[in-house]
Amino acid sequence: MKKPLLMSCALLLACTVFAETTSTSNYLEYKDIFNLEYAAKPTVLSANTVIYERHSMDIMADTRRTNLWIVDLENNTHYPLLSDSKNHFAPVLSSNGKHLAYLSSKEDKVQIYVRQLDNGATTKVTDVAMTPSQMAFSPDDKHIAFVMFTPTKTKPLFTLDGKPEGAKWAASPQYIEQTLFQRDGRGMNKPGNMQVFIVPTIGGTPRQISSGNYDYNSQISWSKDGKTLYVSANTHDDRDFDVFNTDVLALDVFTGEQTALTNDSGPENNPLLSPDGKFIAYTGFVDNGRSFQVQQLYVMNNDGSNYRLLTSDLDRSVSDLQWSRDGKGLYFSYDDHGKKHVGFVSLNGKLDVLTDVLGGQSIGRPYTSGDYTVMPDGQVVVTASIGTQPADLALVKNDDIIPLTDLNSDVFAHKTLNAPELLTVKSSVDNRELQAWVVKPPGFDPTKKYPMILEIHGGPHTAYGPEFSAEVQLFAAAGYVVIYGNPRGSTSQGSEFANTIDKNYPSEDYNDLMDMVDGLIAKGYIDENNLFVTGGSGGGVLTAWIIGNTDRFAGAVVAKPVINWISMIGTSDIYTFMARYWFTDLPWNDIDQYWSRSPLRLVGNVTTPTMVLTGELDVRTPMAESEQYYGALRLEGVDSALVRIQDAYHGIAAKPSNLANKVGYILAWFERHRTKPTT
Repeated sequence: MKKPLLMSCALLLACTVFAETTSTSNYLEYKDIFNLEYAAKPTVLSANTVIYERHSMDIMADTRRTNLWIVDLENNTHYPLLSDSKNHFAPVLSSNGKHLAYLSSKEDKVQIYVRQLDNGATTKVTDVAMTPSQMAFSPDDKHIAFVMFTPTKTKPLFTLDGKPEGAKWAASPQYIEQTLFQRDGRGMNKPGNMQVFIVPTIGGTPRQISSGNYDYNSQISWSKDGKTLYVSANTHDDRDFDVFNTDVLALDVFTGEQTALTNDSGPENNPLLSPDGKFIAYTGFVDNGRSFQVQQLYVMNNDGSNYRLLTSDLDRSVSDLQWSRDGKGLYFSYDDHGKKHVGFVSLNGKLDVLTDVLGGQSIGRPYTSGDYTVMPDGQVVVTASIGTQPADLALVKNDDIIPLTDLNSDVFAHKTLNAPELLTVKSSVDNRELQAWVVKPPGFDPTKKYPMILEIHGGPHTAYGPEFSAEVQLFAAAGYVVIYGNPRGSTSQGSEFANTIDKNYPSEDYNDLMDMVDGLIAKGYIDENNLFVTGGSGGGVLTAWIIGNTDRFAGAVVAKPVINWISMIGTSDIYTFMARYWFTDLPWNDIDQYWSRSPLRLVGNVTTPTMVLTGELDVRTPMAESEQYYGALRLEGVDSALVRIQDAYHGIAAKPSNLANKVGYILAWFERHRTKPTT
């Protein structure tokens, strides 16, 4: 039996941070979003200490803030290394364990810093215009390799001359020849690429190692002799269309010459050299053209020969590889039935499961999440989820889960929240088992009738689990029973389950969601006159599909949806991927398959009062999709509204106020259309 996450009084007092504003309410409130914190990216510093990223919210700047804190497992202490109004993140320990590299916005622009752990002396290593990432120390610790966007100069096709001095003309037009010319979260792509650099650890001028019109946005490993960097990149001529086809490359540190070590049709990513330097582990799959493909773990010799698959018996995607210290196997994380696990596989393919308690980092919605690190003695430190609070650090020791931090007791100690409860139902389509989770309101009384909210995940190839979710908990605090789950197409249940919607989305995933709702109604405490539905991205697609097929819901909020697959091709930032993996042909060659799966086709059936909600800057599911649907609803005379979240990309919850506004508008819409139960 695993022990509950309880904190000793001494450590509780040591790590509690009091919020700027306190709440006397016993239920979760919108303003509590600004006080949430969570742990991420634990990294071993020594036999008994771990450094981690402590994420919090800045209520004045409306941003997320990241600082670096240390946990001493032996002395049961918890203290800051860097904790202020700036961001300090991505810690990397040197090969000899004496230096710590990290990224910091200490001087506004993010730079690389190196700190001597024995005396705290700190060196600013870079002074660059773009943000570095993917840092890695050389074996002798004299250099750091990193990746950074490198702009390229382009000559405009046309330049208008004759502007008088002092004249105020319109800005010059943007001339675009890139296939993928925009990216959600950053807007228009500037000319340039992600390139690999090295810089002396004591500071100096970075030297560019890679070259060409390719993106080397990859984890970096050094060879044992320090002469070669192992990275991954898609260097093929059709890389904008064959988007998965990355290869593991060996880059000569002195000449920049590169050698491809892999050449399969799919992605080979995240190269990681073994402790003895003989092997390279990496993740990937052989591309089969399906919409979901399992990312597996491979190992090869350091020259690219004798590659072999280690996780053939695991039908789950792996990530976050870490070699064991003796080089006899690898740790990795993976999702299984809505929970993130840490596993270990030996070089002969023997698999072991170490824990399944990772989570708590999604904050907005209950997606699977979590990080881990392995201590020198083989014990695992994880970001742990208990369902009612964001992630804390915990030590997995045999069957015990030992808490190491308590970041949110100042917010949650006096509040009542209910943990997600698992509900399994049988699919009415094919009798397969479906997983859903139910969160009940505080003070729940099973003899009463409650309004219900069905919340649907995006992707559609992602997974929900029994995680903390500010959105779900705020819905519950407002008096709703919330249900969410993993219909067919979701991940964490194997490739067959995920690919039941291959070239067929949306489809019977609608039936699965209705089966979940019916399974909850059968419990006897749901008011069937007050059923509501919402979802974002892929969940927005399914919400619109649902109300086009049934009128059982009293209200709906369709968040950041795709409404018309025809119009989305060419306007989304992933249109080359979608046209290749989600459909069998281009829309002008086979318009029927695009239109038959477009929720806009069903808008004439909609009678459900519907709000449409999208971020203004979204280019994943562009605002035009929401505008189309809103306009169609108005033309059909449906009670409808459009909400445009300002300064928000597809990830609306990136700003705490946008997360709060999103939830507030959803609840306000449902409250408007909620009816009082008859007595």
